[in-house]
Amino acid sequence: MRIARFASGDDVGFGLVESDGESGEEYVSRLNGHPLIGDITVTGERAKLADVRLLSPVLPTKVVCIGKNYADHVAEMADVTGEATEEPVVFLKPSTSVCGPYDPVIHPSLSQEVHYEGELALVISRPCRQVPRERAKDVIFGYTVANDVTARDFQRKDKQWTRAKGFDTFCPLGPWITTGMGIEEAQNLTLTTELDGHTRQRGSTSSLIHDIPAVIEYVTSFMTLLPGDVVLTGTPAGVGPMEPGQEVAVTVDSLGTIRNRVVAQD
Repeated sequence: MRIARFASGDDVGFGLVESDGESGEEYVSRLNGHPLIGDITVTGERAKLADVRLLSPVLPTKVVCIGKNYADHVAEMADVTGEATEEPVVFLKPSTSVCGPYDPVIHPSLSQEVHYEGELALVISRPCRQVPRERAKDVIFGYTVANDVTARDFQRKDKQWTRAKGFDTFCPLGPWITTGMGIEEAQNLTLTTELDGHTRQRGSTSSLIHDIPAVIEYVTSFMTLLPGDVVLTGTPAGVGPMEPGQEVAVTVDSLGTIRNRVVAQD
């Protein structure tokens, strides 16, 4: 299933994204309930996907990110983040950094070097702690697409990444959550990032240094994850600057595309 969070007029809710078998046009069918909390039912109310505004598919309490998880990205960023590490590199983005799949990304006036980083993201299904890798699938609700926007000059200057990763709008998510996908399939997806229509990143989740079960096991060894929390799995090589007026599109095969225009801070 594809589960979206959307706004229609003054109403905000969850819905199933479905394609009409004859026309191929996509619709969103409104759901009763929260997909991460209890049962959900289809109300029978349906709207064209083009007529609603897609929001971030979840409102996480935190976004947990894995750094330096593709060898080619480690190599290109060695002067900023150093060499690969035996254990995963973990950092957090605040919930206030999350924005929708087509919302603008604000280029802060404080930074002179804001980069895109396309990533596969996991959405957590239930409270979990100390999850062994063989049970990782039991705590993953689904998968979505993310852009781990980064103020690279601050990352270089601060030596830790909170400010560089934490600005408002620095975590576009969406366009929906894809459920029912096994970990094996999720670890064999092509990820592409385009800047104004030109491909800048192209990698495969099969190249993750620390695979999805390893990430879940490591993060939950010291942190409780809650329903709706999001885990970003890392970015492949090809990161680079994006400027006001440009559009960044991140696509993960089978999951969809997010498109965000960069705008200057007022």
